[in-house]
Amino acid sequence: MTLNQLRYLVAIADAGLNVTLAAEHVHATQPGLSRQLKQLEDELGFLLFVRKGRSLASLTEAGEHVLVHARRLLAEAANIRDLAANQRGERNGRLTLVTTHTQARYVLPEAIAAVRREFPAVSIRLHPLDEADILARLARSEDDLAVISTSGAVPESGIAVPLYRWCRVVLVRSDHALARHGESPDLRTLSTLPLVSYESSRRPESSLRRAFEAAGLPMQLAMTAHDADLIKTYVRSGIGVGILAEMAITLADTDLRVLPAPAALPECIAWAVLPRGRVLRAYTLRLLREIAPQVDALDLRRAVAGNAAPDWPAAPAWRERHAGVTTSFRALS
Repeated sequence: MTLNQLRYLVAIADAGLNVTLAAEHVHATQPGLSRQLKQLEDELGFLLFVRKGRSLASLTEAGEHVLVHARRLLAEAANIRDLAANQRGERNGRLTLVTTHTQARYVLPEAIAAVRREFPAVSIRLHPLDEADILARLARSEDDLAVISTSGAVPESGIAVPLYRWCRVVLVRSDHALARHGESPDLRTLSTLPLVSYESSRRPESSLRRAFEAAGLPMQLAMTAHDADLIKTYVRSGIGVGILAEMAITLADTDLRVLPAPAALPECIAWAVLPRGRVLRAYTLRLLREIAPQVDALDLRRAVAGNAAPDWPAAPAWRERHAGVTTSFRALS
């Protein structure tokens, strides 16, 4: 049994049992991957997959158990490599993040640029995903961290570090009736208008949806999108009133009016979520220092390694940390 064989097993499982796709992910040939899988099954003495013709239909019960241990072994092998790299003072490597489109577009660029300046040999991979898919991917992949938001609940799929608090804003065209009033609309007013917001607003657990339901009011979603820039585009086209994160407002949006969202819409918290038991490379800590300067690096190492319970300082408000965003909000309001 080899680590490569276990890596191929995990790759097949993560590729939805598509051997061709798994081979691409691990930079192997399909025949080579299939041959290694067969050798692993021969050594173990049982099948890992149920086969239907030449295709894999599902994992066997024994295969499911092996997969759990394979993931654990691969994670520990990666930890040994990262520990050795830290000891040698290596400044190259790969940093992989999974996050939402809003965080990727408006929050992370400066932090990633700071990491690149200090660690120019590090390759950074950024995977923007729908909020609902991020933690599931982090749990099954080799990503270094995720950046997500919740309306207060602490994410459970790893070590969650609070980054900052943020609010939603209401975005309208300058010729809209709400722009002429210039005041924060209440929830009842918004319930009478077509809204343009994030795709996550369609989910039952959405805090935006729950706020309308708690007030006994309808929420009219005219359109949803993953990307805040698309939301702004369709607000400009007159599709509806935008409800989006305050981080997405910039000085370039001078043709739009920004209004505070109703108090009934809860404040949200952005989190960095790291896999438990992970050895952190120096460049990962550098990124975390950029996005969570209030958190001590030593506390991070101890918490992720499992040597201390997380005890983080309170997350600051977004506008307290980012004067440029505050300026843009006031300029557009």
